[in-house]
Amino acid sequence: MRLTFTKYHIWLGWLAGVPILIWMVSGLFMALKPIEQVRGEHLRTDPPVLAMDQTVPVAPLFDSDVRPVSRVELVQQATGPVWLIRYQDGGGRRAAADTGEWLAPELTGAEAAEIARAAYAGDNPLTDMRKFGAEENPFDLRRGRPAWRARFGTSTNLYVDAETGEVLALRTGWWRAFDFMWGLHIMDLGEREDTSHPILIGSAILALLMSLLGLIILPWRYIRKRRVKRRS
Repeated sequence: MRLTFTKYHIWLGWLAGVPILIWMVSGLFMALKPIEQVRGEHLRTDPPVLAMDQTVPVAPLFDSDVRPVSRVELVQQATGPVWLIRYQDGGGRRAAADTGEWLAPELTGAEAAEIARAAYAGDNPLTDMRKFGAEENPFDLRRGRPAWRARFGTSTNLYVDAETGEVLALRTGWWRAFDFMWGLHIMDLGEREDTSHPILIGSAILALLMSLLGLIILPWRYIRKRRVKRRS
């Protein structure tokens, strides 16, 4: 039985060795830097303080029977204080805080660039602005929102929501490498979100069986070595 278990342990080791190596390498890489640095929090400025002496209600500007409203917020953006109307369908709209009038449905490139510069704390200059629709998000965004991408230097992307002017994400080259390693770790390089699929579960079962067999074989090997010493 010991020889049979040893044989199975070796074969399971060959099968489970690859996923175990992937888990170890990807896990080590993801542990190299604090998650705050991976997210680029050191490259983001603090949100601007709301400075508004007088505001105008925006309730008359929208009809909740036509497009149900989730919530309304008064926020300070780089372009000035605005009302953010958030709809239950996930969309949003801005209105001027001082007059209550609707602003344009989407930000211009100049407005998005101003917000991006104000939100970025790094030293690299703004080198490119590009707009993406909700259905054509770059892979390092994956938010399903229309957005402007502000690129600083050659590898840092800051995304600004084209409807609300919110900063959706800041992505560095390290974040993209971390994201790739996360996909390897959970064995989902497609969406990098599925942590419960047959390949991952099957690999984990193989690794578990290999470990259990190793724990069973180890005492037998120890006992066998002691018997050999006694005989000698």
